[in-house]
Amino acid sequence: MPADTRPPALALMGPTASGKTAAAIALALRYGGEIVSVDSALVYRGLEIGAAKPDAAERAGVRHHLLDLRDPWQRYSAAEFAADAAAAVRGILARGRLPILAGGTGLYFRALLQGLSPMPEADPATRAEIAAEAAAVGWAALHAQLAQVDPAAARRIHATDPQRIQRALEVYRLSGRPISAWQAEPGVARLPLRVLKLVLAPDDRAQLHARIALRFERMLEQGFLDEVRRLRSHPAMATVGAPLDLPAIRAVGYRQAWQFLEGQGDAADFRDRAIFATRQLAKRQLTWLRGEQDARWFDPVRDPARLRDAVSLHLGR
Repeated sequence: MPADTRPPALALMGPTASGKTAAAIALALRYGGEIVSVDSALVYRGLEIGAAKPDAAERAGVRHHLLDLRDPWQRYSAAEFAADAAAAVRGILARGRLPILAGGTGLYFRALLQGLSPMPEADPATRAEIAAEAAAVGWAALHAQLAQVDPAAARRIHATDPQRIQRALEVYRLSGRPISAWQAEPGVARLPLRVLKLVLAPDDRAQLHARIALRFERMLEQGFLDEVRRLRSHPAMATVGAPLDLPAIRAVGYRQAWQFLEGQGDAADFRDRAIFATRQLAKRQLTWLRGEQDARWFDPVRDPARLRDAVSLHLGR
């Protein structure tokens, strides 16, 4: 069998609060790498504390890519991510550095490493039509509608995920074909990389839940609610008809904080809802990660040496 001459790269995946940022920085410092964020919240300016964005000191120590690309009232697609990430990786390789793809957004990983199947582009008129229907009857009713035309997609998409419900219905209405059928078509790989997939996740689910709760408490201490107040008061937000439908504001924690600042519930209720939503996100991420058959799993506390050994073997150094 001929030797694989593709340049090596690392894909550090895992559920939220599993320690990916710290692990990615440690690997970058050890092996001469640069980090490409694979996180749908970190692309937005102003989402700092609640998105656990690397701080100035962390960015000074290791070069990071794909942070702060859009304002929170703007949208950013998986296709845009794939193009931007591919450009970042090419630059890293040109500098003789190791690309480290780190994050928890499965769609972004798939877009970059496997390619996206061609399907209809976003159509503002169709999206507006679907949003108007949702305002009238609710997203649960549109999810039921999706289940009628695309049962496979409805099983994967939660009834409280308006962005994905809207996109699935949009594709069906524009093409007459279910989005699951489009997604089943093979995509073209974006980059010729020899990727080692590493999953960072506690063996004990209770440990992950404890990490989620602790991290959220720290976010509150760091001023998370003040961060959301600044987002709410930005003049550009006044021009947005339904800010809670923006991808940035739907990010876990931000929606719950926004609703709390609008007067929904008390502080304890806000905390409980935000932590629960984060746990649900972690559950969805773990479900996706279990489908990555070629990934190797590591406990963030117990396995750092074993993880480094796996990376050293992959890199041959």
